[in-house]
Amino acid sequence: MPQTNKTPWWKRLGAGFITGAADDDPSGIATYSQVGASFGYGILWTVPLALPLMIGIQAICGRVGRVTGMGLARNLRAEFPMPVVACAVILLAIANVINLCADIGAIGASTKLLAGGPAPLYAAVAALLSVLLQVFVPMPRYTPVLKLLALSLFAYVATIFMVRVPWAHVLKELVWPTFTLKVDYAMGIVAVLGTTISPYLFFWQSSEEANEVRSNRHRQPLRQKPAHAEGALRRIWLDTLTGMLFSEVVAFCIILAGAAVLHAHGKTDIQSSADAAMALKPLAGKFAFVLFAGGIIGTGLLAIPVLAGSAAFALGETFRWRTGLDHKPQRARLFYGTIAIATLGGMLISFTPVNPIKMLYWSAVINGVVAVPLMVLIMLLASRSKVMGKFTSPRALKALGWAATGVMGAATLVMFATLFLPHR
Repeated sequence: MPQTNKTPWWKRLGAGFITGAADDDPSGIATYSQVGASFGYGILWTVPLALPLMIGIQAICGRVGRVTGMGLARNLRAEFPMPVVACAVILLAIANVINLCADIGAIGASTKLLAGGPAPLYAAVAALLSVLLQVFVPMPRYTPVLKLLALSLFAYVATIFMVRVPWAHVLKELVWPTFTLKVDYAMGIVAVLGTTISPYLFFWQSSEEANEVRSNRHRQPLRQKPAHAEGALRRIWLDTLTGMLFSEVVAFCIILAGAAVLHAHGKTDIQSSADAAMALKPLAGKFAFVLFAGGIIGTGLLAIPVLAGSAAFALGETFRWRTGLDHKPQRARLFYGTIAIATLGGMLISFTPVNPIKMLYWSAVINGVVAVPLMVLIMLLASRSKVMGKFTSPRALKALGWAATGVMGAATLVMFATLFLPHR
């Protein structure tokens, strides 16, 4: 059934909400915990800075999918040189597999913390379950599962009520932050921005909007059916705003918990999301530990299909495969095969002795290489009437998108500059 203005707002949430929730994956939780533990409240200001930028670029990606009825990669391939687009999506796929490795490993480690037993077995079960659900469960029935998993992120909001927070000091740091001229502090800022604004999110939201156009007979690309534009674009804005706000509230709470508990007690050597959960146990109590570890499992199960799916959409649209979670497996073998290979490849890498922190480091470097050029191409794409018809990005949204691109460009320059500087 088509959605109308009488449809409850929570039922209108879809690609944008799931995208925002998936941004707080276990590797993101590890990053936010690390910066909170390392720098206390002094880096909280990055969250409200990132929020409007994240909303802007994701809303633009969602509009591209809904207006054209095609995913981001397919539109980029049609408008820009094929070698440029192919290089970007291949690097994106590599970064996604690395993130999958970290997330699947974190699910295994967190389940072991809560239930005991072998972490590799839990990791394997999570990976296989995710592949089976994506391949054999139709997307309209799988989406409610992803929405339900997103609710696990409320665990991090609840954690804040389990710890003692000096709210007056937090407010001061938000309004008048304490900056330091240390390389590690600059890298902490880059880490938060890079974790928040990630290329895989661009492709997922755009492709999901396009997928819904193809799979729903009541929807057509807005270029062909401009009469539907007002309601469709309002829905995308509400969906994206809700998803990104949810994502950043959770990120804020994770950094806050790291600062209030770990940093305050001198516990700054956090290496993973599971480390953060373990560190909370003696300092904030068993209930906070259970909430934190349980949240890692829930958001990990949400992030796996988004990471694997975005890689499959990007590669498939670029190399002209049949793509879409609405297809039967036998009609889109390469697409579903990519999902399976990416997920199971990430699982296998998580079983090796490779240091997960080093893996995430290289993932961040790859995303840093890919993100800014991709954002420039996305902004140019969304401004072309040849592509978007009369639905090119409005001025305010365009300003947010270019601001996000500029901030990410500055962050990337800082990241590469600090590669050659000693941390202190």
